[in-house]
Amino acid sequence: MVNLGDKVKDSVTGFTGIAVGKTLWLHGCNRITIQPEGLQKDGKMYETASFDEPQLVVIKKAEIGRAHV
Repeated sequence: MVNLGDKVKDSVTGFTGIAVGKTLWLHGCNRITIQPEGLQKDGKMYETASFDEPQLVVIKKAEIGRAHV
């Protein structure tokens, strides 16, 4: 199970970042929104992306600010 604040990696694309959002669907797979770490060359944040929870691998559990949903 992925918790908000965990560092995760999508096992299909390799997309890595911090879990910042969770969408629960009545008849579907739960989705996790990931915010990549760091900034682009122009100082802007990278775009988030959402993935099905079962294909995510937790790289590092959140140490502070953990939100259980």
